[in-house]
Amino acid sequence: MEHRKSPNAPGKVSAEKVDIGALQEKLAVAVGAEHVVPASADLSPHLEDERGLYVGRAPFIVFPGTAEEVAETVRLCAEAGAAMVPQGGNTSLVGASIPMHGEVLIGLKRLNRVRALDPANFTITVEAGVILQDLQRAAEEADRLFPLSLGAEGSCMIGGNLSTNAGGVQVLRYGNTRDLVLGIEAVLPDGRIWNGLRGLRKDNTGYDLKQLFIGGEGTLGIITAAVLKLFPRPREVVTAFAAVTSVAAAVELLGRIRTASGDAVCSFELIPRRGLAFALEHVSGVRDPLAAPHDWYVLIELHGGQAEGGLSGSLEAALAEAYEAGLVADAALAANAGQAGDFWRIREAIVEAQKKEGGSIKHDVSVPVSRIPEFIERGSALVAEMVPGIRPVPFGHLGDGNIHFNLSQPEGAEREAFLARWDEVNHAVHDLVAELGGSISAEHGIGQLKIAENARFKPPVELEMMRAVKKALDPQGLMNPGKLLG
Repeated sequence: MEHRKSPNAPGKVSAEKVDIGALQEKLAVAVGAEHVVPASADLSPHLEDERGLYVGRAPFIVFPGTAEEVAETVRLCAEAGAAMVPQGGNTSLVGASIPMHGEVLIGLKRLNRVRALDPANFTITVEAGVILQDLQRAAEEADRLFPLSLGAEGSCMIGGNLSTNAGGVQVLRYGNTRDLVLGIEAVLPDGRIWNGLRGLRKDNTGYDLKQLFIGGEGTLGIITAAVLKLFPRPREVVTAFAAVTSVAAAVELLGRIRTASGDAVCSFELIPRRGLAFALEHVSGVRDPLAAPHDWYVLIELHGGQAEGGLSGSLEAALAEAYEAGLVADAALAANAGQAGDFWRIREAIVEAQKKEGGSIKHDVSVPVSRIPEFIERGSALVAEMVPGIRPVPFGHLGDGNIHFNLSQPEGAEREAFLARWDEVNHAVHDLVAELGGSISAEHGIGQLKIAENARFKPPVELEMMRAVKKALDPQGLMNPGKLLG
């Protein structure tokens, strides 16, 4: 695991000045004593983040079981002046759900019910603690698709997905989490419940308040439930793994396939040879799908509404034309679901394999799709000049402009010395991203990891508006302090 000291100053509000014993007793009455777990128990799974960057502390963790119990929990904490940190599956990659200064930790795993499923309206209403994979299955059982898909879907919870506006591998076709939400229910910092669970696609009655909580990282309140969009379950899924002659060729290929398929492209993932080589060496079950090695690959998936609806032929023809144009060097279409799974295993294995190659300095950035080739070329040259021998592994969601620009340490380098340059390298890469009109956080959020960097690039007026909203809804500063805005 990679360990770094948090760059952020202690939050202004913590539970240390609160009568914790009295608060704990009141919460035990509100939710049941068995659902208030004290620090004397092993809270470590809730106090260390996914990457091991942050280790926090809390007097206890409370697990309310209903929205009303969440509301009472928040009300009692607010009344006592105790800061709070909401937590779902604790899969944040930016330390957003870790209590760093003794805040009360509010776990949402007991809010795990599907409240309603309306196939005719193509909506599902779920509570915040529903695991994403369970939500996908519930939709599938109704012959519908909930398209949000990401590596942590077996453990992450939909409340956290909403609070961070999670991305994933199907954003190109279906949009970010923000685009999949019709309504939410949230507990405000004073303990009131706002019921905005409306399954409407048109509601032109003023501010779209749900958007304040989506991507708000729990700083404005706690999402307890949501009405989410469903889609027709695809009857045809076509998957291909193609070697491209350059990153620029990959971008042109994307445009050609979107046009040829009637914009049926669901995923378009960029994979460098170095990433594939790491996966082949360190992850069992990964096989090289093509006869010869190539510098760059793309993993392509299309969704269609009819079985044998012609998407396979459209994709094969587009790849053949791209081969003649010098964009594609080789390609393989999955003959069945198992082979498609093998292709996706390569994509998923890159993250796992990088851990075996030593320290990795990570970036979750986005630029306009047209500028991805320039970003990767200039970014790779930039970091090579800073750290000779560094091994860039740029991969991910080329189709929506989101590249995970991860940098493995030079072979034989000292791990901790390399990771000590994290902030310096981030700073330089983010400057380039800003120059190209991009974002320093495409899908992971800000949490506590990127507060200082976010402040460097956000226009002052934008930060002022965000702080004004925070002050209006959370005047005591009790909700997830030290995150997003600092």
